Amino acid sequence: MNTDAETLTDKTGGLQRGLTARHIRFIALGSAIGTGLFYGSAEAIKRAGPSVLLAYLIGGVAVYLVLRALGEMAVRNPVSGSFSEYANKHLGPLAGFMTGWTYAFEMVIVCLADVTAFGIYMQFWFEDVPRWIWALAAVFFIGAINLLSVKVFGEMEFWFTLVKITAIVAMIVGGIAIIVFGFGVHDTDVGVTNLFSDGGFFATGLGGFVACFAIVMFAFGGTEIIGITAGEAEDPATTIRKAVNTVPVRIMVFYICTLAVIMAIIPWQSINSGNSPFVQIFENLGLGIAATILNIVVITAALSAINSDVFGAGRMMFGMAQSGHAPQVMKKVSRNGVPWMTVVIMTIALLVGVLLNYLIPDKVFVVIASLATFATIFVWIMILLSQFRSRRQMSADDTAALKFPVPLWPYGQLFAIAFLAFVVVLLGVISDTRGALAVGAGWLVLLAGAYYLWVKPALNATDRSDA
Repeated sequence: MNTDAETLTDKTGGLQRGLTARHIRFIALGSAIGTGLFYGSAEAIKRAGPSVLLAYLIGGVAVYLVLRALGEMAVRNPVSGSFSEYANKHLGPLAGFMTGWTYAFEMVIVCLADVTAFGIYMQFWFEDVPRWIWALAAVFFIGAINLLSVKVFGEMEFWFTLVKITAIVAMIVGGIAIIVFGFGVHDTDVGVTNLFSDGGFFATGLGGFVACFAIVMFAFGGTEIIGITAGEAEDPATTIRKAVNTVPVRIMVFYICTLAVIMAIIPWQSINSGNSPFVQIFENLGLGIAATILNIVVITAALSAINSDVFGAGRMMFGMAQSGHAPQVMKKVSRNGVPWMTVVIMTIALLVGVLLNYLIPDKVFVVIASLATFATIFVWIMILLSQFRSRRQMSADDTAALKFPVPLWPYGQLFAIAFLAFVVVLLGVISDTRGALAVGAGWLVLLAGAYYLWVKPALNATDRSDA
């Protein structure tokens, strides 16, 4: 594809295909390396101890199967509505409507977690400044970026993510050096025994290991943005395939290796959920400058995640407006090919996060993470069901022609569906997350009511007028 593709307008309604393979790979990386890892991992460690590493591995396998299912559909049919459109096509209009709006809801909730984390990180330097002020600044900064062209967004996300990757790799290398050589801040005789001492690998028991999945799965939320980028990718068949295939390596390096190094250097009991464990590890070792640098990195991570989530939600609402599942005002596109009204709507929604940080600063993250986990898992299940139904409807020739077929068909998909259903049940069992499950169920009921009261009659009226 030539470079003129960056200025071509997507024939589906005004979006520009300005995202290159480099952009999409880093958007995919950025969506998976955010608040869930840099901040939420502390809560997961608190619940499970060292066994959290196994939880991230199991959860990562399930997420990879979800993304392969999404990749199969996105490569075959790259559209701006992505998995909402796939659910609409293969499971019915109600499923498409609920999937799209739940994804937008997920992105709002995840963004609220990210702006909350941003405020917490800034308090590392400015303890006396209220957290909500930093949250407000982050909202307006990211809103402004997303009103620029998609290429500017892609470049910003590329540099945000490059900072995160460089820092994580440096931390892993530095951490391994500390474990091996000590440098006067770590007892080399301890080695990696912190992962197995004081209660063993499953230090908090099976209950703690199972309970951590609610936070672990939140960390992977947002990875499905890979499918959203298909509508603005220069070469979807190539870029989507490459982005999805990097997921296993990302999970092993950025989650499992990183947290293993952290817990090997300092006992997991010393990690508290009030700050990023990445910053805590260097604070505990007396490396103040390194802690300051890492705090800059986790701030970058939070901004990157907000950036990606605003993009993903905006494009989803744009695609739904095209199919009649969202108000037509959301189809408004700027001269730069940006659906500006959806960005404005997301920015207004994020002001709720500012209010929550003002009203309940101590409880806001756990509440938000639980809600985001429910919404994320619902979207993932719908992706899996859409791909499952799609494959069942294919002829043998259609299946043979797939450019990016899912692995382990159909057993991998069945495992992923069963595992995600288990996590939903888990949300209802754990007292801290039970309220989130109730809110999530109420959200789905409201969506179903809205569909039958307003959307379905409008779609039927349109069909009759077209006839």
